Amino acid sequence: MDQLALLFVLLLGAVISVPVGDRLGVPAPVLMTLLGIVLALLEFVPNVDIPPDLILPLLLPPLLYAAVRRTSWRQFTANKRPIFLLAVALVFVTMACVAAAADAIVPGLPLAAAFALGALVAPPDPVAATAVAGQLGLPRRLVSILEGEGLFNDVTAIVLYHVAIAAAVSGTFSPWKAGLDLVLSAVVAVAVGLALGWGANKLMELLGEATLQIGLTLLVPYASYVMAEELHGSGVLAVLTTALFLAEHGSDADDVMTRLAGHTFWNIVDTLVTGVAFGLVGLELHNAIHTASGRWGELLGWAAAVVGVVVFVRLLWLLPATWLTKRLHARRDYDEDIPVSWRETVVMWWSGMRGVASVALVLAIPLETDSGAPFPSRDEIIFIAFGVIMATLVVQGLTLPWLVRRLGVKADTDQEKEFAKALAVRAAKAAKRRLREIEEDEELPEELSEQMLRRAFDIGVRISPELAEDERREAYRERARRVKRVRRIQQEMLSAARHEVLAARSEPGADPEVVDRVLRHLDVRSLR
Repeated sequence: MDQLALLFVLLLGAVISVPVGDRLGVPAPVLMTLLGIVLALLEFVPNVDIPPDLILPLLLPPLLYAAVRRTSWRQFTANKRPIFLLAVALVFVTMACVAAAADAIVPGLPLAAAFALGALVAPPDPVAATAVAGQLGLPRRLVSILEGEGLFNDVTAIVLYHVAIAAAVSGTFSPWKAGLDLVLSAVVAVAVGLALGWGANKLMELLGEATLQIGLTLLVPYASYVMAEELHGSGVLAVLTTALFLAEHGSDADDVMTRLAGHTFWNIVDTLVTGVAFGLVGLELHNAIHTASGRWGELLGWAAAVVGVVVFVRLLWLLPATWLTKRLHARRDYDEDIPVSWRETVVMWWSGMRGVASVALVLAIPLETDSGAPFPSRDEIIFIAFGVIMATLVVQGLTLPWLVRRLGVKADTDQEKEFAKALAVRAAKAAKRRLREIEEDEELPEELSEQMLRRAFDIGVRISPELAEDERREAYRERARRVKRVRRIQQEMLSAARHEVLAARSEPGADPEVVDRVLRHLDVRSLR
């Protein structure tokens, strides 16, 4: 098997893991990691031959962009305190604790290398957290916090990792220079992200066609990441800034086709890239086995110690952080999402899985220092990091669904229904308001005006049937059944038309472009 065949196996696995995971109740990223582990144990499967410095630029931009599409700037601003406590403060604390533990148990490990290990295992993976949490029916407030933590902790961890690696390679460290690098990296990233977001938004208006606009959205995350890295900024933060800008300013309410097609396209990208990313995580078992040759007991003991530090530091940090957030929330009435019970705090704790970013960072550790000497304890760092990734991703990922069910943590469906009902009322009122404006400008027949008023009401009722009174609700249901029957018949008629047009495609003298154009017209009619 060569590298290309291995890639196709991972892509196929990414597609199949979604329905299999749904049926087994196991998150798809965890299944893909297990598939990678199985492939790594087969002798005919080659080791992954991807330069470490390309893993983050290839995988992170589309994954981050897809994750940001599911959230909003309001969520980030409303949850800035929980996100800061988890994405910034907890990364610092985890890095320091892991560095102290590694320095104590690994003989000959320099402090700078220990901090590099702490930085690369500190950030929970944003893709794993959102992919797993999104499939478990967790309360939206928990998903929002996990998404915010996952998206921003990589920014902090990657900058700290580069500072630690630079200190280990050069043998010198300046706290002032490190702090300045952190600030400059963030400033450059935000500037690049805003500039590219603004430019991409303007370019989309010029492109017009949905296909071209969606194609541009695939290129923009990569451009944002690469440009920020070239200017010594944080590529991750630049992608987040660009994606948030486009999410807030790049959506035209009336551009239905672009929105529908873009949603489908990014679901496909998210599924495929996530699958490949976690398959690569499992395949890195090759490196771990090679490193541990003849030293399994010693290395497994070190890895287990660091896993314990990573897991329990998160719990010991979350307990007081959640308590403090609740106190401040109650006093000042902040509009933020916080865990409301110890059960939700436990779920947040067990959701701290490591993944793609940690793998990319550990593989990017240099082979040599500036003096030409081998990077200190590089093999040991790789094995320990792989142990942390496997333990948190596989063990926690497999047991998290059971834990969620056991603790009874689930989304507040009543609250979601109330919110949907409120949106339905706003939508119906907006439609009626626009109808009155049209009636002022145009003279509508009374029959048409009444018909349009009913349709404005139907807009809200179709979103939330509870808006209708009991008698009207039953009448609406009867009308809905009648409309459903009409639509079924119409869909069957359109299906017959599509089959006929497709059959004409293979007839002598048929122009395939004309056939496809007619078929596209019928498809659009079917969507409507």
